[in-house]
Amino acid sequence: MKKKYDFCLSLIIILILLLLAMSGVRRNQEALASRVAPEILRFHVLANSDSPKDQALKLDVKDFLLEMIRGEVPDSATREELIGYIETNKHRLARSAEHFMQELGFDYPAKVLLETCEFPQKTYGDMTFPAGEYEAVRVVLGEGTGQNFWCVLYPSLCYIDRTYAVVPDSSKELLQSLLPEDDFHSLLRFGRFTQYTDKKTEQDTLLPQIKIRFQFFEFPGRV
Repeated sequence: MKKKYDFCLSLIIILILLLLAMSGVRRNQEALASRVAPEILRFHVLANSDSPKDQALKLDVKDFLLEMIRGEVPDSATREELIGYIETNKHRLARSAEHFMQELGFDYPAKVLLETCEFPQKTYGDMTFPAGEYEAVRVVLGEGTGQNFWCVLYPSLCYIDRTYAVVPDSSKELLQSLLPEDDFHSLLRFGRFTQYTDKKTEQDTLLPQIKIRFQFFEFPGRV
């Protein structure tokens, strides 16, 4: 009976140590996110619904708006200048998105907002950004209840080419100049790890869903 008791106690200790280790990793990731967030601007497109047509439309609108923004904002623009452009032109961007959707046969309203949002852990090419609060350009199509598209608008880590998910070297160099060296390399190290451990799509959350179940057994013996 003592051996069974020792086994159960050892198992509980291992689980506690595992939970403490996971908690430490999460705190480190939250701290990293708090340092990275002020240097970047994210891009978030919410589809009208999860229907195949609405999901395809979401990506078409994403490509349309990114091309429009990149065509009007110089490559040398700072994060603050890009935010100023979005704030000044958000209604025009929304109307342009509506006209684009109408040409494709969809009569959805569009909203372009500049908000601080909670983002999940997300991978772009070989870089992974931890979960946390980030300032974002948020595009809502129709009801905005479908699966979402996420990317980083500044520095430009959003893919126009859907076949090759490659982060431009110039964007990496800009991001590296904005962050402490250790933080930049943390994004790269974590990105390489998630490339091999997860194959989800751009709009999927990469945070692992961990469930721990405790089951109690009755051992025969005297009471």
